[in-house]
Amino acid sequence: MDLPVMPPVAPMLAKSVPEIPPGMQYEAKWDGFRAIVFRDGDEVEIGSRTGKPLTRYFPELVAAFLDALPPRCVVDGEIVIAREGRLRFEELLERIHPAASRVRTLAERTPASFVGFDLLALGDRSLLDEPLSERRPALVEALRPAAGPVFTAPATTDRELAGTWFAQFEGAGLDGVVAKPLDQPYRPGDRTMFKVKHGRTADCVVAGYREHKSGPVVGSLLLGLHDADGRLQHVGVCAAFTAARRRELVEELAPLRTDVSAGHPWGAWADEEAQASGRLPGAQSRWTGGKDLSWVALRPERVCEVAYDHMEGTRFRHTAQFRRWRPDRTPESCTYEQLEEPVSYDLARVLGT
Repeated sequence: MDLPVMPPVAPMLAKSVPEIPPGMQYEAKWDGFRAIVFRDGDEVEIGSRTGKPLTRYFPELVAAFLDALPPRCVVDGEIVIAREGRLRFEELLERIHPAASRVRTLAERTPASFVGFDLLALGDRSLLDEPLSERRPALVEALRPAAGPVFTAPATTDRELAGTWFAQFEGAGLDGVVAKPLDQPYRPGDRTMFKVKHGRTADCVVAGYREHKSGPVVGSLLLGLHDADGRLQHVGVCAAFTAARRRELVEELAPLRTDVSAGHPWGAWADEEAQASGRLPGAQSRWTGGKDLSWVALRPERVCEVAYDHMEGTRFRHTAQFRRWRPDRTPESCTYEQLEEPVSYDLARVLGT
């Protein structure tokens, strides 16, 4: 492979802002695997955000890139899996599997798509130093012959339309809007774009915590919500405490410490069959590897309010942020019913297909 922009390349990133800024290009914020695709003739490499190749996990996309992309190019975008008109991040996670046979099976059962939103090189020309106002038309032209599963991300300079997208597209599984300055060159690894994500709060039961990597202090609180049958389901964690607060929390939660086998709702966390439900903390995954995911059980008696962006199935998609304790709420009142459900929106309408 011999391209004017060679792998690995760290993708340009965005920093969070509370409102959609004016005077920029706006795109939907996709919820998938960020990927930079390098094609040089018959050679294709899919680079991840960390620089590690994703090529072996998406054989169906390699074939699609050979069919749809220009012979020599570097395209920045997002790998997604859609089913029933909505993005499915959990199914995307299943692709990171060591067995090639399993990857091939999943590629046939739940094929992935690629949404391109920037062009870093074309032919023998690097576009990294060109402004977005020139890279975007070049991207549209380069991907014009492409069809599913390779798409061009919709974009607009109309801030009002971007606000409509922000409200509507969440129903298709997208999680916000990205704003890009039109005069901006491509700066790998820099947070020079802006993202506006959905923000919500929920009252959750605290049923345990994991210790921080620095020592025997609280790293993250384990959160639960009651389902329709009254069972406390693990929905995620909240974190981002200061070092001082981590130490305080150990003392604050000490009276609630209990043996996980003593009637705790997540007492079966180490049971392999129970873990298959995906509702208990502590399971190893292909992402965590050998990381210690053991945790300290607490009697599920305290409630806290957390901020979250959106749900992925029955869990918070990202780490939630601790807001405050809620002594006025009972654990039994913390149910899924409090969560706001976005209005469904067909992903095909987002992509114009």
